[in-house]
Amino acid sequence: MSQKVVITDYTFPNLEAEEKAALSAGAEFFAHQCKTDAEVAEAVKDADAVAVQFADFGRLAAEAVKPGASIIRYGVGYDNIDLEAAAAAGLRVGYVPDYCADEVAEHTAAAILALLRKLPMLDASVRAGAWAAVQHAKPLKAFGETVVGFFGMGQIGSAVKARLAGFGFDFLVADPWLQQDAAAGARLVSAADLLAQSDIISLHAPATAETTGYFNADAFAQMPRHAMLVNSARGALINEADLAAALNEGVIAGAALDVFCDEPLPATSPLRRAPNCLLTPHAAWYSEAAIGRLQTLVADDLAAALKGAAPRKRVPQWKG
Repeated sequence: MSQKVVITDYTFPNLEAEEKAALSAGAEFFAHQCKTDAEVAEAVKDADAVAVQFADFGRLAAEAVKPGASIIRYGVGYDNIDLEAAAAAGLRVGYVPDYCADEVAEHTAAAILALLRKLPMLDASVRAGAWAAVQHAKPLKAFGETVVGFFGMGQIGSAVKARLAGFGFDFLVADPWLQQDAAAGARLVSAADLLAQSDIISLHAPATAETTGYFNADAFAQMPRHAMLVNSARGALINEADLAAALNEGVIAGAALDVFCDEPLPATSPLRRAPNCLLTPHAAWYSEAAIGRLQTLVADDLAAALKGAAPRKRVPQWKG
């Protein structure tokens, strides 16, 4: 029986790399735009290798593919894949956490610098007819007096810190999995100390039971009133209603967000009307090179799966 490669959904201009990987191995190739669990389960029936972008890959799909199949997620996250169901079905699950590390680090560093220099606030003041730099920028610390905190310090957090190293910041990091000798010049502190001591906090943690909604009204109340927040990690880390309230009430001074609990950001979201809140549409990953890199790495994983090899990057906590 011929092997089968399935793309459940995609937003790319073409799938030339993925199709070439399948056809070169003599496999059949199918591309879909699945929206529902039922559509995904039908599309992946008897597949040997599957690439998933945004569609949910749940229990029905896990039971529909061939035993031992590889499921590859286009991207850094894998929240749309039911790992428990995949493990029960004996599937291999991979992802591509490194295709856009530089882009996300640069976007995040740019957001940190823009907030610290109060660029969104100053821009808004000029557009409103004001011409009073000190009034709209204060308080504004010199970079040599500024503390940048990292909530989590993985590959991207480390890359952000490296890009900021020349500005004279002090760095703190709260990460229960990190040892001081691996903190790369940042001082390890508790999460409570990170909140209390940072002038700006950049989020670089996965969305887990412990971290989901961690940045809520209680957390914001522990931060200095001049402090700000940057999130290019996972939207679920922040209670968005609490953040909007904190910005409106001056509990914290600003935020820059590239990821949200619901995407696209709903028209009714209070964040759209919150002051000093820089919003970007999940764009941190983007460059033309990153798109090509992502598809090439997924195509390589599909080719490996057809030869019986494991994905290049298996998801963390994977026990299968």
